[in-house]
Amino acid sequence: MTLSAEGLVCRRGGRLIFEGVGFRLGNGEALALTGRNGAGKSSLIAMLCGRLRPEAGTIRLEGLDETPLTEAAHLVGHRDGLKSALTAKENLRFAQDLLGGAAATPEQALEAVGLPHVGALPVGYLSAGQRRRVALARLLVAARPLWLLDEPAAALDVNAQAMLIGLMQAHLAAGGAILAATHGPLGIDAARELRIGP
Repeated sequence: MTLSAEGLVCRRGGRLIFEGVGFRLGNGEALALTGRNGAGKSSLIAMLCGRLRPEAGTIRLEGLDETPLTEAAHLVGHRDGLKSALTAKENLRFAQDLLGGAAATPEQALEAVGLPHVGALPVGYLSAGQRRRVALARLLVAARPLWLLDEPAAALDVNAQAMLIGLMQAHLAAGGAILAATHGPLGIDAARELRIGP
């Protein structure tokens, strides 16, 4: 699988956010999107997952037959996207049913993120860090080769950040790819950097 972008231009509310952005990302590779607040990191991720159209430029996914990019990618946005009234397990089961490509069970995913004890709790009762870990557990319940992560370490303590690094390394070792917007290091030595803006 190869994801590539060339000459991307983003304009929002009539204001130019960025222009001329391009990259190439293949199996087993990680790309850290960096830049100041408002530089367009989240906007670029929104383009990749189909929520925002570039004003100009191209985005291509090759090597996955006819699978569209929206079906090859997992998105964990800066908002957790969880339903507060549903339990952690119910949120993960819903994600698995919606995304297809079943991989880990909700119980296995919660174990992997260090939350086996919260499965039956509504996520509205969880701390911000616990909610973030449940959101990250969605990556494990459906198999998709490309992870699009927007500030994945937000609200995570040191131990949870180490867990996240382990999940990312395992995904890369299995041939997956990661594009992550971040203000700090991803914690993956081989990650390349794409800086947006000055």
